[in-house]
This record gives sequence, structure tokens and C-alpha cells, in this order.
Amino acid sequence: MKIFEQIDLLNAFLFQQQQTKSIGFVPTMGALHEGHLALVEKSIQENDLTVCSIFVNKIQFNLEEDFAKYPRTLEEDIKLLESIGCNCLFVPDQQSIYPEGYELKKYNLGDIENFLEGFYRPGHFQGVCNVVHRLLDIIQPHRLYLGLKDYQQCKVIEKMTQLTSLDKRVALKFCETIRNEDGLALSSRNKRLSMNGLNKATALSKILNSAKEKILAAEKEVDLILLGQESIQNILKNGFDSVDYFAFVNENFESIDSTSKNNQPITILTAATIEGVRLIDNIKI
Repeated sequence: MKIFEQIDLLNAFLFQQQQTKSIGFVPTMGALHEGHLALVEKSIQENDLTVCSIFVNKIQFNLEEDFAKYPRTLEEDIKLLESIGCNCLFVPDQQSIYPEGYELKKYNLGDIENFLEGFYRPGHFQGVCNVVHRLLDIIQPHRLYLGLKDYQQCKVIEKMTQLTSLDKRVALKFCETIRNEDGLALSSRNKRLSMNGLNKATALSKILNSAKEKILAAEKEVDLILLGQESIQNILKNGFDSVDYFAFVNENFESIDSTSKNNQPITILTAATIEGVRLIDNIKI
């Protein structure tokens, strides 16, 4: 696996490859787990060359302490990527991505920017869009691989690529959430939980599944506001410190309050904190 820290050296290498090879790209912030590796493996299957990046993007963190606490395990990450046959790793520093004088872009993302994750993490999605746009400009991949655990982020990046016409040169590949044997969605944040916290955290996916089952089993309209309130109470009873939301959205990422509206697909999303660690998850119906 080739490892690059400098943009010019990476560009020189990729320029040679781009003439004849398809390139898949998996952006990460490191602390890699099986979810990340599944994205890399998918890219390896579908492309001639796979590039993974590890960059902890400071501007998408709302709190300095969260940025400081984010797990950094570069040596382990390199070994994992090498073990599955990743071709290329890009490990830039903050100065490389945001050099002196670089102007951050402002994206007109609409309502999705201030809804759910956007409400609880103001400015977060602008930071995400800026770094993804920058990385796509540097790497120029044919396909971009993202995990659906961060479903709202996937929708935001999809909108950003449409606003910037990036969608005309890079195909977005959304991949299913990878879970452990107890159903907990894999996340780099899980590394900050104790064994007791990890065990309690499995309640999140179980309660999402329970809500899904209630909707599928219902013979008439379901009050999603009431179901959301009940689900929040169940999450708290299972040892979580707080719940930011338990929400139901349609394909346009608009909030819905009952199942009677057009019988369209529903995604249930939640964010909750345990042992000071904020976890997100979702499930599609």
C-alpha cells in the first residue's frame, strides 16, 4: 500500500493511474473498524484502484474537546488497510487541507442542514461538505463510498455534489451499516465506551427494530409522535444518559408524524448519549 502525506506526491501518482484505471475513494477520520473496511472492500471489488483517506476534520466538530478526544490509531489503521489490500492511503495534516488563505465554501443545503443532526451540531454539515469537496477535488475519484449509518450525512453529501455538479463526475455508493453480533452499529466512538457501556448501547438498535416491527404489524395508522416518545423513554430506561431525537423521515428527509401519508418508505433515526459518548443509528422501513 502506498502512503502519501503530501498532496503533490499523491496527485503525481494518481494522474498516472487515472488515465487507464477506475478509482474508488473512501474518506475516513481513522480509528478504523469493520464498517470502514467493508467500504474499502466494496471499492476494491468495483474499481481498479482504491484510495482511503484518514483526516480528522477539525471544522466539523462543534466542541474542541470532542476533536481532541477523537481516537487516533494510525499505526493500527495502516495494518488493517494493508491486510485487506487497499492500494493507497492519504494522510494529510490540517495545513494541507486548509492552507493559509484557503476560503471555506458555504453550501445552500436547505432545511436538512438545521434538522436533527444539523440542529444539535450547528455548522457540522458545512464542515463535512467542505472537507469532502476538498478531498474529491484532490483525488478525483470515479466512485465515492459512504456508510449509511450516517444516513443524514449521506443525504447532505448527495445534495452537495448536486449543487456543485460533482455528481456528474463521481458516483455516490451508499453501503449498509455494519453491526456487531449484538446489533450495535460499528462506530469509532464505540472505542470510548466501557464494556458495560457497550452492552447497554445495544439497546439502541433493538429499540429501532421494535419501532419498525410495530409499524409493520399495525393494521391502521400509527401515531409516530407517540411511538417516538415511547421509544425515547425505552432508550433512557436502558441506561442512556440522554436522547436528542427519535425521528421518522420520508425519502425527501422530511419529518412525518403518521404512517398514513402516502405509504412511502420511512427511515427512523436516533441520537443518544451514554457514558458521555453520543451515538447515532437508523433503520429503514
